[in-house]
Amino acid sequence: MKREIAVIRKDYQMQSLSEGEVFADAVEQFNCWWNNALDSEIEEVNAMTLATASKDGLPHARIVLLKDYDERGFVFFTNYDSQKGKELEINPHAALILFWKELERQIRIEGNVQKISIAESDIYFNSRPAGSKIGAWASPQSAVIENRNLLDERADRFAKQFGNEIPRPPYWGGYRVIPVTIEFWQGRSNRLHDRIRYTKGAGVTWKIDRLAP
Repeated sequence: MKREIAVIRKDYQMQSLSEGEVFADAVEQFNCWWNNALDSEIEEVNAMTLATASKDGLPHARIVLLKDYDERGFVFFTNYDSQKGKELEINPHAALILFWKELERQIRIEGNVQKISIAESDIYFNSRPAGSKIGAWASPQSAVIENRNLLDERADRFAKQFGNEIPRPPYWGGYRVIPVTIEFWQGRSNRLHDRIRYTKGAGVTWKIDRLAP
């Protein structure tokens, strides 16, 4: 039997968020909340939902890992031939969500997407464990495969082929989401949450608005 869903609820009471206490720059505000999350020792703190859309406008979402950020945007890595890679090729726009339940906080990021440079992708790939490097070669990501054995066989073959010198696959690398809007959500009691949205205007300035919950 399905257990009751409608009665599940949580009242958020930890913190508040006002226009007067946020930074003028959205990435600086993100950095503040990111450091708070790191200090809270949240498990998988860099896990985030990535939403893309097909050429027909059909949305797809999955969890990826934030691997870098600065004033240019937010970086994740994947197989360029995966479903998300193919969708970003034809529709280079995406949305990200980070949810830190321990802090009752959520960050939504929407923007344009570009591949990062080959050099940047190489630097990150070379920092990965050997097993993860082989995994990038072994997995034809998002493709239908016959069974698990195929992955294991491909992993063994590439491990023998490359030894200790594992290059980055040409079809694997990073994307940068260049933000147009960033929204900071702080849970509040009675579902009257605080929502502060930054919108990128002309030049380098951010417009700050409060949104109704």
